[in-house]
Amino acid sequence: MSFITGVGLTAYGRHEGKSTLDLMSEAASLAIADAGLTRGEIDGILCGYSTVMPHIMLATVFAEHFGIRPAYCHAVQVGGATGLAMMMLAHHVADAGLARHVLVVGGENRLTGQSRDASIQALAQVGHPVYEVPLGPTIPAYYGLVASRYMHEFGVTEEDLAEFAVLMRANAATHPGAQFHDLITIADVMASKPVASPLKLLDCCPVSDGGAALVISREPTGDAAVRIAGCAQAHTHQHVTMIPAFDDMGAAISLGRAKAASGMDVGDVRYAGIYDSFTITLAMLLEELGLAARGEAAAMMRAGHFSRDGALPLNTHGGLLSYGHCGVGGAMAHAVETYLQMTGHAGTRQVRDASVALLHGDGGVLSSHVSMFLERVR
Repeated sequence: MSFITGVGLTAYGRHEGKSTLDLMSEAASLAIADAGLTRGEIDGILCGYSTVMPHIMLATVFAEHFGIRPAYCHAVQVGGATGLAMMMLAHHVADAGLARHVLVVGGENRLTGQSRDASIQALAQVGHPVYEVPLGPTIPAYYGLVASRYMHEFGVTEEDLAEFAVLMRANAATHPGAQFHDLITIADVMASKPVASPLKLLDCCPVSDGGAALVISREPTGDAAVRIAGCAQAHTHQHVTMIPAFDDMGAAISLGRAKAASGMDVGDVRYAGIYDSFTITLAMLLEELGLAARGEAAAMMRAGHFSRDGALPLNTHGGLLSYGHCGVGGAMAHAVETYLQMTGHAGTRQVRDASVALLHGDGGVLSSHVSMFLERVR
């Protein structure tokens, strides 16, 4: 058994003069304080990768920088799923008694510390080094291919995808730490610059600076108690040329395993934090996770089902699409917001009921998946 006992999150956007280690340290300090702990009580560290500061031992580099000598230390690297994969590993480490309090941390200065071309080139390496990368595709290009096929098979339109961008921006408008606060419309999304057909600029998450951290403990450390009820992974492929049929995707597989581990189902879920690197990512994941029927997620979005006051509030901080995306820390912001909602500390964004939550992260081109059920037990 394990519990989320503290969270920390920086604002996302532009942080001039702050390094990857600075942003990770800021978030880690907030999370440890939120858990009511001291640095000396942290005996485990799990650290995500950084494209700005690549290092074969980044976890111990951070531990030294932050002034901790952990008994357990790992760096983890599974793309956008890394944050939740670290939380899953921390859950098992704490449950096994290998550490009492595990700090999970990610972040980087991807916006100010890396040129646009370097960022594009680094992320494009998820492609096959022989059959894909030499042809010049970018991450948006990979997802554009997936989007075209998905739209063809299930009757989804570009206007449908725009619904997801509009809701995420509306959610971000109420969070002071979000990179974007200006409201947008369907027309704005449709008129934004083409990036990789059918995806346009506002269908894509931004590049951000930022950091996020959580403390996973064997026992609660305060009045609130949010338990990791069960989690699981699935890894179906790496390269877009090997992507499986849409009825055999990893999200549904990891969800099924997480349901078995937790004894919960999607019908129990009152709040959702779902990975949204692109509008097509969010549309597909909502449907693959059984939170909407195939081709119907956009209609449910329009009807208010996923709004803050709807039946299943979703990414109330604005998600990757509008809160921002700083690499590993991007999806970790979903976990931070979920914890705040579950403990009643989300301020003006607070939803009616977040007693049971579902988190889902995606790495690569819908390649690696982590599903996690959380439960508030007090």
